[in-house]
Amino acid sequence: MKPVLCAFSGFVIIGLRYHMLMAEPSRLSILIPLYNEEEFIAELLTRVLNAPLPAAMERELIVVDDASTDGSSEIVQEFAQRHPESIHLVRHERNRGKGAAIRSAIKQATGDFCVIQDSDLEYDPREYGKLLKPLLEGAADVVYGSRFMAAGERRVLYFWHSVGNRLLTTLCNIFADVNLSDMETCYKAFRTSLIQSIPIRSNRFGIEPELTIKFAQRRARIYETPVTYHGRTYEEGKKIGFKDGLQALYVILRTGLTRDIYKDAGPETLEALSAAPRFNRWMAETIQPYLGTTIMEIGAGIGNITRFLAPRTKRYLVTDVDAEHLVRLSAGFQHRPNVQVARVDLADPACFQSFKGQMESVVCLNVVEHIEDDLQALRNIHSVLGPNGRAVVLVPHGQEIFGSLDVALGHYRRYSEQELRQKMETCGLQVERVIMFNRISRPAWYVSGRIFKRTALGRGQMKLFDKFVWLWRRIDPLLPWPSTSLIAIGIKK
Repeated sequence: MKPVLCAFSGFVIIGLRYHMLMAEPSRLSILIPLYNEEEFIAELLTRVLNAPLPAAMERELIVVDDASTDGSSEIVQEFAQRHPESIHLVRHERNRGKGAAIRSAIKQATGDFCVIQDSDLEYDPREYGKLLKPLLEGAADVVYGSRFMAAGERRVLYFWHSVGNRLLTTLCNIFADVNLSDMETCYKAFRTSLIQSIPIRSNRFGIEPELTIKFAQRRARIYETPVTYHGRTYEEGKKIGFKDGLQALYVILRTGLTRDIYKDAGPETLEALSAAPRFNRWMAETIQPYLGTTIMEIGAGIGNITRFLAPRTKRYLVTDVDAEHLVRLSAGFQHRPNVQVARVDLADPACFQSFKGQMESVVCLNVVEHIEDDLQALRNIHSVLGPNGRAVVLVPHGQEIFGSLDVALGHYRRYSEQELRQKMETCGLQVERVIMFNRISRPAWYVSGRIFKRTALGRGQMKLFDKFVWLWRRIDPLLPWPSTSLIAIGIKK
């Protein structure tokens, strides 16, 4: 994080609206998959370029030509030459499908928000404002433009198409546990940082249920708004058919029965830990006796520990550096008046200027090992504590079991008790106590990271582990080997 941004991390989000996190003006990336639409693409681009947008919002059009065999690509190229600042053309060498085209467009997107726009004229770009409204207000992460809600107009077309659509929407709703009215709609708008963090596997029309289920699995806030629909007949060029419906059914089953929702190992592991509430409670109850009523939690992730520590505090400042985590925290704790959210980088002293000496306690769990200059990180923690304030620092224990899991999670090191004590005291934190935490998982960590070379903790694995936390808590102090983690309690004297 740049110092100029950190200077405003006292800009704490209390109303917790996402658009406050973004620089103004915002930008909309319009993702246009294209295949053999020379009859319509010029008119479509004209409408998109002229479509009204919210005040001060810029637009970029990312057209992905999926190896068209007609003149579609050349028409877009002509438009791009006239509007080089707005239109970007990407070409596929071979036809791969709508999903592959959208995946390519997402990689190129630079806007704060994206909307998918088919390259025919079935959907009206003048309705972008309706799709963007819940996003700009910070109420939604994803907005679907429904063709079947009460308002709006739509062309009356095939009965069996409608039956198939509703069947697929219902099945998708079952696996996603949502109540959408139109999963197959083209009009899907979403935050760019969210969609860019989700792996997309479908190459064809299966992208519609895949995105829906993965948004739900990520606990995104999904809204619907009615849109008008001017559908085409097959004679007029409609491309989706029965085979695509079967493929969508397969994608629903495949996506609904798996949890492939993160590109990176770190967030994937946080998500796995969210399936272990008993373990998180064990950790929270271990550190709770050392905490005051004004607390800063550094690197809170998606709030696995926050939900246990925040109640009954006067002020709970929850922080992270990842934009997606901040949005998740903002949405999850928006109804708690004592909880504030801020973007804070543990490595950057400027981020702590606004909070100097304000906190009775700092909670920093599994974060210091991610910072190359860990002494500076500990000095930053020291700076926000008042006199006799306590820092609760949890780090991984034992460099001898450092393995592929640590590398994937971005750990620079694992600590010995002596090293942790020495570094905290060097930074002015007198170590009151060091707790050996979670001996039970050390053998499994060694086997996973050193022998099997795994790069993430599995959600199923964590669920199974969590079922027996009642037992682990009782036998953990009796185990003869070192712990997986160290918890140091440091006092600012």
